[in-house]
Amino acid sequence: MPSRPEPRGEDRRASFQAGARAAIPYASVGALLSMSFGVLARDAGFPVAAVIVMSAVVFAGSAQFAAVAILAGGGSAGAAIAAAALMNSRFLPMGVALGPSLPGPPLLRAAQGQTVVDASWAMANRGDGTFDRWFLFGSTAPQYVTWMTGTTVGALGGNLLGDTSRFGFDAIYPMFFLALLIAEIKDRRTAAVAGAGALVALSLVEVAPAGLPVLAASLVALWGLRRQEPSR
Repeated sequence: MPSRPEPRGEDRRASFQAGARAAIPYASVGALLSMSFGVLARDAGFPVAAVIVMSAVVFAGSAQFAAVAILAGGGSAGAAIAAAALMNSRFLPMGVALGPSLPGPPLLRAAQGQTVVDASWAMANRGDGTFDRWFLFGSTAPQYVTWMTGTTVGALGGNLLGDTSRFGFDAIYPMFFLALLIAEIKDRRTAAVAGAGALVALSLVEVAPAGLPVLAASLVALWGLRRQEPSR
């Protein structure tokens, strides 16, 4: 796998700042999405503190929404945790791809990997098999701030907002991931892989447990991308 020298000083700062600027649109959307989560979690009976702590620790919209939906529907905590884990299963292949670009011993690399979110991972990808970790850190920072801010506002002021579907908040999450997908489609083959993954997910969404469609689509995408690699 190709490698690049670790940037120093001003280069790190410049990369971090570039990441923060690039993440502004995603951070703005994240604020609205997390506000919606805060409202929905409070409507489901979650205490304010639990809602805020969940966002602070999990920091993953799909997993949080899935867990709240299951618990609100009378499901067990075990089922909610399993669904959240499946929803976040996409981070496994993302972490495998990112790992070689993170320096240091295993624990330090694992700590750096906690900054991965979908938009940051996609934007930090240099396209040659390596990732700009300082760009990754910079792009995640504002997203975390707005995620926590939106959650807090939603949890504390949810009663004032009422039904979030009136404002189109329910469409924000799928549109967010659609924007990421479109940005990553660079040729016909990646378009075909994306389409195959989407078909698999759509075929399973009504019959499979929450999170399994995402996992299945991820496996399809991994297989498709592996097929793109030149033979050695």
